[in-house]
Amino acid sequence: MTSSSELLARRVPGHSLEQAFYNDPEIFRIDLENIHYRDWLFAIPACELEKPGSYVTHTVGAYRVIIVRSADSQIRAFHNTCRHRGSVICKGKKGHAPKLVCPYHQWTYELDGSLLWARDMGPDFDPTQHGLKTVHCRELAGLVYICLADEAPDFDTFANIVRPYLEPHDLANAKVAHESSIIENGNWKLVWENNRECYHCGGNHPALCRTFPDDPTVTGIEEGVTPPHLQAHFDRCESAGIPSQFYLHGDGQFRVARMPLKEGAESYTMDGKTAVRKWLGRVPFADAGSMLKFHYPTTWNHFLPDHSIVFRVTPISPTETEVTTKWLVHKDAVEGVDYNLKRLTEVWEATNDEDRQVVEDNQMGIDNPAYVPGPYSTIQETGVQQFVDWYCDTLAARLAPETLAAE
Repeated sequence: MTSSSELLARRVPGHSLEQAFYNDPEIFRIDLENIHYRDWLFAIPACELEKPGSYVTHTVGAYRVIIVRSADSQIRAFHNTCRHRGSVICKGKKGHAPKLVCPYHQWTYELDGSLLWARDMGPDFDPTQHGLKTVHCRELAGLVYICLADEAPDFDTFANIVRPYLEPHDLANAKVAHESSIIENGNWKLVWENNRECYHCGGNHPALCRTFPDDPTVTGIEEGVTPPHLQAHFDRCESAGIPSQFYLHGDGQFRVARMPLKEGAESYTMDGKTAVRKWLGRVPFADAGSMLKFHYPTTWNHFLPDHSIVFRVTPISPTETEVTTKWLVHKDAVEGVDYNLKRLTEVWEATNDEDRQVVEDNQMGIDNPAYVPGPYSTIQETGVQQFVDWYCDTLAARLAPETLAAE
């Protein structure tokens, strides 16, 4: 088999990747070890952990993680593995517990991970040496990120740039109105490539296209001068005190920008009007568009004046990816009074299912031995090319030490 480093070296710029990048188990393992196990990953909105003892579990590749709000209200993350004989501690996806108790032998941990009680371990046993192993965890304006690496990369640069864009949406006062998880039978990179363009939207997303503009400058990557219609929108929002200007970080890992919706549209609904009467946040006008944020490799988000939507991408296998979507509304918004749940969710429920289908069709075609990488549209697919460039550059840089060691 051709090595991943050789495949990266012979990649044709401006073209999709070779077949192995989308279905080979070895490259999938390399992706996990060099990207998902090393970068900051979006996990959950902080509002899911309503009070001390609230927890959520999350699995990334071989790692199982508990994310919990501790007694001091801080959010912490731990490996979901007992320090006795390794049993999983929290088996449910979410719940509430005053302590973290292993179901096997009842070793009991405080919410800060310290070992509180272990039965019949003898006089020489030191509980301070057997607390839960920690996972790096940071909260950013109501969003929780984790990192599985022993030494986490810098988080503050990302946080300091993005925080002003997020703060007007007041996610600390949110609640999850609805969530859905679907398995797309496609490689995680295909899920991302599909997200990074709207070339496919007109032929696949009738509901979304009622409000989301079929404008490549919205989904794409700016080069040079900002188009006048976008700059006018940024200026209007910025003058109202809402950070909006397009920003793409130098390494390509994250982007933020408050993009306009179609003229007259206010939210992702079938009629284009706001979906929630009691708004989440303090954006001053309904037609401010959507603050679009992505952070590779796990999340893209839409922050609207009335509600917010967060997406999480989790690789399952070389050809399976979980996509979890959560709709956030103000914590005091009442279903049936301030919003209708079907109206709030129907556009993106339909869009997610349509995206699942196009990703799965894409995967089936790539699996065909006749597949060869094709060229990207320089008009419609600059965002796809940017993602693939980030992926290839990141992987090449992280594989380089291994390559040198092998030589």
